[in-house]
Amino acid sequence: MTPYEKLKKCADIVRAKTDFVPQIALVLGSGLGDFAESIKKVCEIDYKDIDGFPRSTVEGHKGKFVFGHIDNVPVVCMQGRVHYYEGYDIEDVVLPARLMAMLGAKVLFMTNASGGINKSFSAGDFMLLTDHIASFVPNPLIGKNIDELGTRFPDMSEVYDRKIADIIRETAKDNGIKLQEGVYVQLTGPSFETPAEIRMLSTLGADAVGMSTVVEAIAARHAGMRVCAISCVCNLAAGISPTPLSHAEVQEAANNAAPKFKVLISRAIEEISDALSTGAI
Repeated sequence: MTPYEKLKKCADIVRAKTDFVPQIALVLGSGLGDFAESIKKVCEIDYKDIDGFPRSTVEGHKGKFVFGHIDNVPVVCMQGRVHYYEGYDIEDVVLPARLMAMLGAKVLFMTNASGGINKSFSAGDFMLLTDHIASFVPNPLIGKNIDELGTRFPDMSEVYDRKIADIIRETAKDNGIKLQEGVYVQLTGPSFETPAEIRMLSTLGADAVGMSTVVEAIAARHAGMRVCAISCVCNLAAGISPTPLSHAEVQEAANNAAPKFKVLISRAIEEISDALSTGAI
């Protein structure tokens, strides 16, 4: 079965369960999955009920799609994502993003937990992604191009949509939420980085580091989606943090940041939807 055939099969299974058409797709990262409880649900579909769909194995990632509304905005929410370090092929890691595009979503709004490299960042800060570094993970577009999704050589000069980023900045300002900005780098994980690696990434221009998001952003742009992303800086990276890094620390920081995160994401999604509907962006 080709990657496109597998994708189409997953889409057919979802469509047999719901005809809901989302406008915005939301991916919830580590410690942020409870946001899905605030969605006015139309239906839920467990990943395990979609034949061929990769399943999340990380603690804190529930592993299901939630279809419903934030205010009046139709959304599909991934409550838990899959990662390359879980042993999946990179094609499977990006399958969910491609599937949500196939279901009708025009915007992919991603969140993640990251380690702060920029020394002006503090644990609990939010960082708006303005660009990324993809050089340390396999490109999800390697192999035969899926012509049904996009061109062989997609442009990546503006992965993170500038007009949507302006909306998120304004939303954060209006709600008194501090919003950092910067470049995110994805490494494979699952081990955290060494101090030497963090020094290297800092030299390359990275402000935060994590184990997701970049490959999904590439696949989404290839499929014609508009992309935006916010990272919750859950700890300071190795060599900057005075204590050893742990997943428990990441989850605790994300949980503490969750109330502000909920406000920022909800209101930004409403503003993005309004702008899309009126043709302002």
